[in-house]
Amino acid sequence: MKKFQNTVFSYLTGLRSALRSTRTAAPKGVSIPGKFQEYKANAERGDAEAQFNLGYCYDAGRGVAKDYVEAVKWYRKAARQNFPPAQFNLGYCYANGQGVAKDEEEAVKWYRKAAEQNHTPAQSNLGWCYDNGRGVAKDYVEAVKWYRKAAERGHAEAQFNLGCCYANGQAVVKDTVEAYAWLSMAAKTDSDAAESRNLLRKALTPKQFTDAQKRIKELHWQIVAKSKPSTS
Repeated sequence: MKKFQNTVFSYLTGLRSALRSTRTAAPKGVSIPGKFQEYKANAERGDAEAQFNLGYCYDAGRGVAKDYVEAVKWYRKAARQNFPPAQFNLGYCYANGQGVAKDEEEAVKWYRKAAEQNHTPAQSNLGWCYDNGRGVAKDYVEAVKWYRKAAERGHAEAQFNLGCCYANGQAVVKDTVEAYAWLSMAAKTDSDAAESRNLLRKALTPKQFTDAQKRIKELHWQIVAKSKPSTS
């Protein structure tokens, strides 16, 4: 059993390194004829949300030919107005050299700005950067911190990555029950997480599995509570 568990943990570690969030999408309305011109007019008047939406139109080719340089231009304008989705997408562009020279330190800078405003994909990606030493010194404690922030607000990739940290004892005490619980939360929408959870299930004792089911219920209600909009 010990040998099998080590195989499970090694497998999970291998998966984690590739899990990052992609760009934040603009509302579905960007594909409606006429929306591009509306966004453009509002963006030119300085509206941050319209600037973000216009950037995404250029990024995804919605209502206009794809133009990553123009996308970066408008993301940057919105990001400088502290609009989190634009900050995240600008970070993504820097991380991937899309429409701008690749600069992982600049990517971390913009991910952090969005993450500090509770933008969950940015929190997850910032955790990944710390986890892998991309654009910032490797720091597993910081990685877990940011994965947890996003995971507790329902972000599946962060839940998966946090589960892997528990499975491997990376910056946390190794805990297969906690690992299984977080992988189960992620598995609702992530096939990689479902596969890893099913593999880890074989390493759990009956008592651990029972404890994991209780923990899954606890996490569910914690996430529901944190996901509710503030009334203050």
